[in-house]
Amino acid sequence: MARTVTVIQNDIIAQMQGNPIIGPLWTSTSGVGILRVIAFIVATNIWTLETLFDVFKSDVDETIAALKPHSPRWYAEKAKSFQYGYDLVDESDYYDNTGLDETDVANSKIVDYAAVVEAIRGLRIKVANDNGTDLVPLTEPQLTAFKAYMQRVKDGGVKLYCTSTNPDSLKLTIDLYYNPLVLNAAGQRLDGESSEPVQNGTKNYLKNLPFNGVFVLQSLTDALQKVDGVVIADIKDASARYGALPYQSFAVKYLPDAGYLRIVDNADLIINFIPYSE
Repeated sequence: MARTVTVIQNDIIAQMQGNPIIGPLWTSTSGVGILRVIAFIVATNIWTLETLFDVFKSDVDETIAALKPHSPRWYAEKAKSFQYGYDLVDESDYYDNTGLDETDVANSKIVDYAAVVEAIRGLRIKVANDNGTDLVPLTEPQLTAFKAYMQRVKDGGVKLYCTSTNPDSLKLTIDLYYNPLVLNAAGQRLDGESSEPVQNGTKNYLKNLPFNGVFVLQSLTDALQKVDGVVIADIKDASARYGALPYQSFAVKYLPDAGYLRIVDNADLIINFIPYSE
């Protein structure tokens, strides 16, 4: 940042007064003394040069920012900045929320979860909305507006594939060995606190997975064995699908195409409750 003329002039004067040759000549205290005038002229020229350097640096920084390709993380954050029903500032990639109600602005940000995946044909952007109960896909009008927004903010030449779909569907069959002092043969707590603690534990585990995170069977097993009354959870079969495709079995892990995974139908979670005895 350019220094002021006064700062530069005072620095020159201090250097001149401290010089063993010029210093003794500095006897005048007049504001228009020849040496002070010379110092002012030189200081003005230096200030002009420093100011030009600042302008040049600013131009270079703006050029670099405009040309630098953005990362997948930037695209994900940009996706979550989308405001449904609002237009961007002309020739820009941001909104002007000056004077707007904060609640209205918050409600317009309908993309609560976003993940960016590199694909052969470009970047795939998966998004979902949190309705307060669970994740849901954007509606068709919302997704149309979101796609238009991403086309405005993306880097030139980058191809985007934006999706927001229903969750992948999961089917599980579990042999559940339970403590008969805590649960009954139907998996209900004997104290009446919960009628489906194991089912709820399974569904809550799926809800708490990171968006676009990998579902690991062993991690679910570990989570279920922390449920009070559960001794051993043995997952006998697991299969999943997305869209209208057929179910595919998997033995270790599964990455949901939609970004999230749910047991869509209660009949898809089969639990065989087996009393455990020492």
